[in-house]
Amino acid sequence: MNRKKVIRVVTTLVVSAIALSTITASGARRASAWQTDVPLDQALVLAGGESTNPRDYDPATTYSSGDKLLFSGLVSFDPNLNLTPDLAENWDVSDDGTVYTFHLRQNAKFHNGRAVTAQDVVYSWERAVSPALASDTALTYLGDIVGVREMNAGQADHISGLTALDDHTLQVTIDAAKPYFLLKLTYPTSFVVDRENVESGEDWYRTPNGTGPYKLKEWKRFEVMVYEANADFYLGKPSIPYVVFQLYSGDSQRMYETGEVDITGVYSVDRFTDPTEPLHNELLTGVSLCTGYVNFDSTRPPFDDVNVRKAFSMAFDRQKYVDVALDGQDLPAIGLYPPALPGFNINLKGLPYDPEQARQLLAESKYGGPEGLPPIVFTNGGIGTYISSDVAAMAEMWQQNLGVTITVENLEPNFYYQQIYAGNHGQLFSGGWCADYPDPENFADVLFHTGSSQNNGGYSNPQLDALLEQARVERDVTKRIAMYQQAEQMIVDDAAALFTSHSLSYQLVKPYVKGYVFTPIDIPIERYMWLEGK
Repeated sequence: MNRKKVIRVVTTLVVSAIALSTITASGARRASAWQTDVPLDQALVLAGGESTNPRDYDPATTYSSGDKLLFSGLVSFDPNLNLTPDLAENWDVSDDGTVYTFHLRQNAKFHNGRAVTAQDVVYSWERAVSPALASDTALTYLGDIVGVREMNAGQADHISGLTALDDHTLQVTIDAAKPYFLLKLTYPTSFVVDRENVESGEDWYRTPNGTGPYKLKEWKRFEVMVYEANADFYLGKPSIPYVVFQLYSGDSQRMYETGEVDITGVYSVDRFTDPTEPLHNELLTGVSLCTGYVNFDSTRPPFDDVNVRKAFSMAFDRQKYVDVALDGQDLPAIGLYPPALPGFNINLKGLPYDPEQARQLLAESKYGGPEGLPPIVFTNGGIGTYISSDVAAMAEMWQQNLGVTITVENLEPNFYYQQIYAGNHGQLFSGGWCADYPDPENFADVLFHTGSSQNNGGYSNPQLDALLEQARVERDVTKRIAMYQQAEQMIVDDAAALFTSHSLSYQLVKPYVKGYVFTPIDIPIERYMWLEGK
């Protein structure tokens, strides 16, 4: 659930959470270290990494956008971000909008050939919300279903709002009519897993029996992962026979230039945006639905005081931060919603960069100025004592503009979010969010409602809560968007977090890779692609 600013970035091509990890201190493996018998002219070859945290591989516990090659759910997004049927062929909704009846495809199978049933969905969702699994995402994405919160709290053995009417019919009852409910089911927490597989042992994820468009053919730790097209995939066998991930094989941009990988992200943006660059025509750009921010732990001194939160926000020069720390590759963020999200408000009033007013606010706080503040720790994902450039830039601004010195602590990247959700962090910590579905509810409600499990900073505002709860069930689109814009302004005015940047995306794609579409939300794009003349 992470990348350069520790934002939960949605990648367009996913190796599961595995490919989103940070290279360990021992260094990257070289390209010559990996071998596979797969014919590479029939394979989409990509570069990736590998997590040492088993929870990253489980759809129910991953913090990333999941492995959409191996696993699937009832619904998904197509390349145009239209909600589309997946394991469910269709569904009916009751007149009051609270009962969904899903009709599963008759030809849906697990990779071992066993038919997918409604009972498998019930098992998967009840496993996801069970107290024993301790998923940090279960309540966020399944919590609208009646009985989920009771089971998660250990007060029930089953989800009362789930009923398998027969092998191919699932009835789901939610607590109120919510226009975004189906969108939440695109997130991996709701993906279907095979009970026998996941209960076979702790390392079940190394031989996953999924339902997705590809099967895991080979996995050599820290060397290579090979996916093979699922000939029995219920939506049709994918056109690309194999997807190969080189693990820790080197600099992916350089590997792209030498023909070792077919798609890569870009860090030399100025070079490839130059029309005279030979590879310029292979560059695709887009706006990601992502917002970077710094969490204030508002439950602990000194950020329990709104004036301190505002002071730290107004002592932060966003444009300089983007230009220097992020090489000018992102957009400054004054608010929560990224520009391409429905509900983005071009008239939003952000907290300005104003060091003089920031110092005044700090003096007016109950701490009386920098000398009255307790020691402040900034928690980041990283290795050893290395301080990343973005955190260093923030620390320097706070030192210069407020006279405040902070201490930076690094947490091992593969376990960073697990520690954050456990509350093991300083008063400041890196964060960020990329949309799971294109709706402002996925930002404002998920991140800043008092009762949300994703509200890691502990921010609480009863007036905001009431507004968000009203917006959840508002069916008039215009009124609903206006509510979320009002909610964003309240979040900004109260300095619930320090918003830093909105991500941009730059991808190099080989000419023989056809059907690639940049999507700001992760979808199973590989099954829509094909190779031509590789």
